[in-house]
Amino acid sequence: MGTNTREGDARRSVHLLRRVPLGAGITCIIMLAFNLRPGVVSAGPVLEELESDLSLTPVLVSALTTLPVLCFGLVGALTPWLEVRVGLRNLTVLAGSVIAAGLLARSAAPNGLSFLVLSAVAFAGMAIGNVILPSLVNVHFASRVGKVTSIYTTVLAGGILAASVLTVPVATLAGSWRWGLALWGAVACIGVLPVAGLVRRVPHVWAAAHRRHLDAIQPARKRGRRVRGTRSGLTFRAVARTRLGWVMALFFGLQSIQAFAGFGWLAQIYRDAGFSASAAGMLLGVVTATVVPLSLAMPLLVARTGHPGPLVCALALLYPVAYIGLAVAPVSGAWLWAVLLGVANAIFPVSLLLIGLRARTENGTAALSGFTQSVGYLLSVVGPFGVGVLHTLTGAWTVPLFALAALAVPQCATGLYLARPVIIEDVVSAAPAATVRQR
Repeated sequence: MGTNTREGDARRSVHLLRRVPLGAGITCIIMLAFNLRPGVVSAGPVLEELESDLSLTPVLVSALTTLPVLCFGLVGALTPWLEVRVGLRNLTVLAGSVIAAGLLARSAAPNGLSFLVLSAVAFAGMAIGNVILPSLVNVHFASRVGKVTSIYTTVLAGGILAASVLTVPVATLAGSWRWGLALWGAVACIGVLPVAGLVRRVPHVWAAAHRRHLDAIQPARKRGRRVRGTRSGLTFRAVARTRLGWVMALFFGLQSIQAFAGFGWLAQIYRDAGFSASAAGMLLGVVTATVVPLSLAMPLLVARTGHPGPLVCALALLYPVAYIGLAVAPVSGAWLWAVLLGVANAIFPVSLLLIGLRARTENGTAALSGFTQSVGYLLSVVGPFGVGVLHTLTGAWTVPLFALAALAVPQCATGLYLARPVIIEDVVSAAPAATVRQR
């Protein structure tokens, strides 16, 4: 009887899966991906107006540029725990709703402190989305993971581009920076609708898919005992005991420093060089527009090369060229430096691909990704905050830009290490056997 019941449930799940429009599933992923960065990027082009209207001190401005990576690290580390207890479909709707609510509310914030708190709310939703997006892809597009991953990373870059280019024109037309920021809260509200609609239509599919996903990512549990460190039960703690895990986290953290320092300060650097707010937003848009096609091309190129180390180093070494150029000739070479920074930022999709290449199983990928992103984002807090502090101390952008340029050296070193064919499951299994405790 039990077997027949399970077989009947399986048949019903397959039947329901056939009723799920392919477009509806990919629309959920695209809309969530699009909304993961505009809230971070949109404040940069209007930072001067924010400082003036909300009386933001230099410390609060530096805190604002640091909040995204801090939330991505802390909340991202909690997301797997939330996923187990809340469920993937509910967490997807929650992430989109929190992003929308936080972005809309902060556009009406009366003072600097409330703006930071509401921004943190939105960034927490984005942190959840960062972690669950790969899960959504694995659960609903298991046979097309590579293609769908390329699509959502490109869409994510498209969200950055849209926020960089459109925030200032909308704010100018509406007469206030508040409308420029509120736009992205409205877009996030629209993004919640396809997710909620799909959940309502086919809840059993989400539930069955979520159970299969949990079976893959949770540590192995046996009768009366728990096995740690095995391939079927790879954990966050097991990854933390490996050199590969820490090098991966450092590599991810270094590229995050570059990305979020750019999101937070690049538009202001251009404005201080003499560009208008709209021109600074356009230059930031050039950086992002360059990343969009590379987000599709770079993962394919790295996957086809047997040794991606030279490519990673070539991308990393573009940072010092662009930053030194920006310090020496910020106006005459502005467009060239923006393009070079955009090409260098293609390290982000490469870092996501390297996580997948350095794990063999879904559980290994989830554990390595969770450790890499949470620790990497926390390490990268020093970037945007440090740039703000150095600018405040020196009164110029030369020292912060040279400091960012120097980070290309450890970026190359970690990239060369990760180019080696090392697999996290093999590293963990080669370590001393983990203890098996009787419950």
